[in-house]
Amino acid sequence: MKKYDLIVIGGGSGGLTVAAGAASLGGKVALIEKNNLLGGDCLHYGCVPSKTLIEAANRIYEARSLKSFGIQTSGTVDLKAVMHHVQKSISHIQEHDDVERFRKLGVDVYFGTGSFQSPHEVSVNDTVLYGKKIVVSTGSRPLVPEVEGLKECGFLTNESIFSLQELPQKLAVIGGGPVGVELAQAMSRLGSETTVIDRSPALFGKEDNEVGETISKLLEKEMTILTEASVEKVEVRDGKKVLFVKRAGMLSELPVDEILVAAGRVPNTGSLALERAGVHADKRGHIKVNERLESNVSHIYAVGDVNGAFPFTHAAGMEGKLVVQNALLGLRRKVSYDHVPWVIYTSPEVFHLGLTEEKARDENSDIRVFRVPLSKVDRFVADHQTEGFVKVITDKKGKILGAHAVGKHAGDFMQELIAAKQFNKKIGSLSNVIHPYPSHSAAVQQAADLYWRETLFEGKIQKLLERYVKWKH
Repeated sequence: MKKYDLIVIGGGSGGLTVAAGAASLGGKVALIEKNNLLGGDCLHYGCVPSKTLIEAANRIYEARSLKSFGIQTSGTVDLKAVMHHVQKSISHIQEHDDVERFRKLGVDVYFGTGSFQSPHEVSVNDTVLYGKKIVVSTGSRPLVPEVEGLKECGFLTNESIFSLQELPQKLAVIGGGPVGVELAQAMSRLGSETTVIDRSPALFGKEDNEVGETISKLLEKEMTILTEASVEKVEVRDGKKVLFVKRAGMLSELPVDEILVAAGRVPNTGSLALERAGVHADKRGHIKVNERLESNVSHIYAVGDVNGAFPFTHAAGMEGKLVVQNALLGLRRKVSYDHVPWVIYTSPEVFHLGLTEEKARDENSDIRVFRVPLSKVDRFVADHQTEGFVKVITDKKGKILGAHAVGKHAGDFMQELIAAKQFNKKIGSLSNVIHPYPSHSAAVQQAADLYWRETLFEGKIQKLLERYVKWKH
């Protein structure tokens, strides 16, 4: 039996971060991955292929609008060529996650399904490994709802849509979360007539209300969105997949060529045999962890989607760094998601950091909101991309509680607000940061300028300044 300081089960973002970090610190590490390539869902089925597809779709969408400049475009999209473009991105990034790189770091890599035999033993391919510490980072997979006829008629998920070779004329998307709306808009821009079906009263339920309302209205210009709706049954008729959609008590038929299921995610814990290690999971299968990311069995940790805390690749990486310190160095660091942002990569993008305005008002009796429409920012005017806004929520002294945006490249130009919040800088400090002109980040600077405008030129401070100036001159 081979013995290790650390066994990592799962070769996605969190697992690779743990394995590389632990090996770099001199630990003897084993990494187990069920697929024949490292990189996990993000590289092969999630972040990388979806963002490549979105960028390709946006280019095609913009090319079709060139007629306003006297340029005519025609033709239909060659989806096979688009998907080849997607695979090139995956292959390029795969080099960073190549198995030989990790073996050179000293990591023993095993391909196969890992499962617990005891609290310290994990089996893979009939080989049993012993680990002083064990980290589970097995990720998640698409949730397939129980809908009559769905499995028999066939459907796509984020794991299979990138294998499509022909563009569906009509596409139904079941689920209006981030994965659903991103792929729905991309397919719509490629040329599919797309309908999103979601049970909730409105899409973007976790976003600031104004953000959700704004982006929903923009998306409705490009696709059909059915909220408070459910798919009751699916059947095949005349070569079409027919969805029976219930909405407001009425049942209607929606014939489509393909169905994309994006109704949420479930953790990959079914094959782990957690009971043999005595590890507790919730009803959905997420491993329960404390603030140090330890399960109820203290030497077994869980990072990424499998713990259900914050289902984003960058969060898994952050958790992985913390676990290396706790598991290998014996520290007792606690995880915090207070400064972890997320971005929904629609066009325009949606940026989210910290508290929404509604949540901030619930938790704080005295907040300040600084809002800048993108139509007031010269670079967005020059780009003719003025739909959207920046909103920063602070306490009465300017401490950043939350920041939100709808806008082109919002995931990039809002980055300095993450740094300011994380390093406890007040919004006013960003007003003094020199931003190149014209830039998209000027929207952030203008929000910070509003803080000083309100602080200095309203109320008692303004009167004091007026008296001082009169006295001085």
